[in-house]
Amino acid sequence: MSDRDAEPGADPGADRGAGPGADTPGPAGLPGPARKIAAGYAFSGPALGLGALLWDGACHADAPVRVPLAALNRHGLVAGATGTGKTKTLQLIAEQSSAQGVPVFLADIKGDLSGIARPGQENERVRQRSGEVGRRWTPAGFPAEFYALGGLGHGIPVRATVTSFGPVLLSKVLGLNQTQEQSLGLIFHYADTKGLELIDLKDLRAVVAFLTSDEGKPELMGIGGLSAATAGVILRSLTVFEAQGMADFFGEPEFDTAGFLRTADDGRGVVSVLELPAVQDRPRLFSTFLMWLLADLFHDLPEIGDADRPKLVFFFDEAHLLFNGASKAFLDSITQTVRLIRSKGVGVFFVTQTPKDVPADVLGQLGNRVQHALRAFTPDDGKALRATVRTFPRSPYDLEELLTGLGTGEAVVTVLGETGAPTPVAATRLRAPESLMSPLDPAELDDAVRASPLHDRYAQAVDRVSAYEKLSAAAVQAPPPAAPRERPAKEEPTLVEQVVGSGMFKSLARSVGTQLGREITRSLFGTARRRR
Repeated sequence: MSDRDAEPGADPGADRGAGPGADTPGPAGLPGPARKIAAGYAFSGPALGLGALLWDGACHADAPVRVPLAALNRHGLVAGATGTGKTKTLQLIAEQSSAQGVPVFLADIKGDLSGIARPGQENERVRQRSGEVGRRWTPAGFPAEFYALGGLGHGIPVRATVTSFGPVLLSKVLGLNQTQEQSLGLIFHYADTKGLELIDLKDLRAVVAFLTSDEGKPELMGIGGLSAATAGVILRSLTVFEAQGMADFFGEPEFDTAGFLRTADDGRGVVSVLELPAVQDRPRLFSTFLMWLLADLFHDLPEIGDADRPKLVFFFDEAHLLFNGASKAFLDSITQTVRLIRSKGVGVFFVTQTPKDVPADVLGQLGNRVQHALRAFTPDDGKALRATVRTFPRSPYDLEELLTGLGTGEAVVTVLGETGAPTPVAATRLRAPESLMSPLDPAELDDAVRASPLHDRYAQAVDRVSAYEKLSAAAVQAPPPAAPRERPAKEEPTLVEQVVGSGMFKSLARSVGTQLGREITRSLFGTARRRR
């Protein structure tokens, strides 16, 4: 089979492992250290081709640099200064993963990844790069779905219910401190146990308002001594959050992350692109929503152990935004999610500028590294450069000099080999993506969204009866207070008890579409799915 032959559904540009016609290192013309590096990337199984080895200023097309397909769920880091080619690296890895039947999730912060759905356009730079790395370039588009948070922007709306989003992630979005985060957790627990569904923000606001009212204060004291002052802070934060136009991100129909795990009819993995340009000025919101998507996958997927290929490769762009200002509980949950989701077949690649943007406990779990150029214009830049060098295995390169001298589309690479050991550090000239390296026209993007089989399922928001409506109805139906008299406290039903015991509530519980009667299970971050 030639290097342009492919299995059904596979991209001709994907590396299929050693064998006739496959990329294999040709060490004969390389000096000793470079031969050893090249031999470290001679894998026998399916692999993704990243590019060709750079040594002593020359690009060696006969020494390909690759990453085993089976190693993608060992997570990774794509880092580098602005303008060094990180986005094209994402596109390159995504299209090759898709070609080998692996679905991919991409967060498109700047709006320039939608072109992955269309074949690229050949030009002189593409021809030159292809010749340098020894790969014939053939334009190819890949099956793609486009999503948008809350429907803001071009894409199928992605929403989460407040109950599912959970208190830890919501605290991050609202900018709550640790004490307020713990208090919000108590409020969620109260709503869970009382059967008050938190579908959208007005539901949560209604529950908090009730707990701070005269009728609800006894309930407030009964769930752990939550102070009325802290509940008031949470209520004000929610009000400000809604006033900023962010209520649309919460509601129903809630997005089912199993939709990311699809393959096309031809066997290629679907590339799910979350379009974020419309919300890029709300980094705390979109970065936390990305974590919810990942936590939801963790919550739902079964354990599969080590597999020959991942179920999904998840690219977490602008990863530093996730960690900025994060509470200890939030960071602990991220660390545990990354540590455990590997055995569920999901590989996570964090994309940021330097490794120091990622906490050490998370960084230590990222086995695959593609480090683009760094700049050292300031003392802080110099510290970041030296810290980055210390995260790589020993190598014959002068990494400080190399990392500041790499050109656009070049990177320092080390991955986990087929035995699980890190490969030698390899300076690499990366291949050019074969899909379009520019965004789709907005009209074309809208047509693609409307043509999706998922569009009708998620396009229209649904506002069904939940905590807000139940508490509002109960307040209207509550009988007027009786004349003051001595009476045991246990005989005085609270407002919520009146709701739960009312015929209206029992009728709702039996109605089609209500979630009551299902068990709420909370996972990492306090995220939840209601289980039938």
